[in-house]
Amino acid sequence: MKFKPIYVYLIILVLAVSGLIIFTNTGTSPASSVISGESSGNQMPSDSIHKNLQTTGSPAPSKDNVSESFKRELSSLQNAVEESPNDTLKLREYADLLAAAHKQNEAIPYYERIIKKYPRRADIMFSMSVIYFNKGDFTNSELITRKILQYDKNNLQAQYNLGAIAASQGDSEKAKLMWNKIINENPPSELAGLVRESLNKLK
Repeated sequence: MKFKPIYVYLIILVLAVSGLIIFTNTGTSPASSVISGESSGNQMPSDSIHKNLQTTGSPAPSKDNVSESFKRELSSLQNAVEESPNDTLKLREYADLLAAAHKQNEAIPYYERIIKKYPRRADIMFSMSVIYFNKGDFTNSELITRKILQYDKNNLQAQYNLGAIAASQGDSEKAKLMWNKIINENPPSELAGLVRESLNKLK
């Protein structure tokens, strides 16, 4: 299934793992994928991390084949964060790049520093939730997603993600209830199309 640009492929960060991003696990169906909150497609990102990687016949991006230029960029951002620890823009950039470099565990504390300063940053919470989801930590992924809904109960992407988390845990009935609610209570949209496709995958 091809997702529309309205959804992001793993953290703006282009993590092969960021506001309306759709993050999918390799081999999973749309019924068990979550969306973050930015935008992109379902293809390998053409950023400084992945641009030098072959798209055919080569292994998936990993910590072993990240480009040297990206490593320099990561080091530069690390220095910037150390020099200006309260600069949330740099914190975000650094966390995104850590996640892109398959260092998700190291990225989380930097996202948490931003959330501590700005608790309502849904974009940051989406990024964290996606990382946990891709790690198979559905408990934390759900907790963070519900935190988004505490601040914005009508956030359809977060509502969809709760269904995706439920589906990934094998609770198809719970996922169906959540996704049907999105369709029944909201006007037609691109997200509604995704929801219908996800529901079909559960049948």
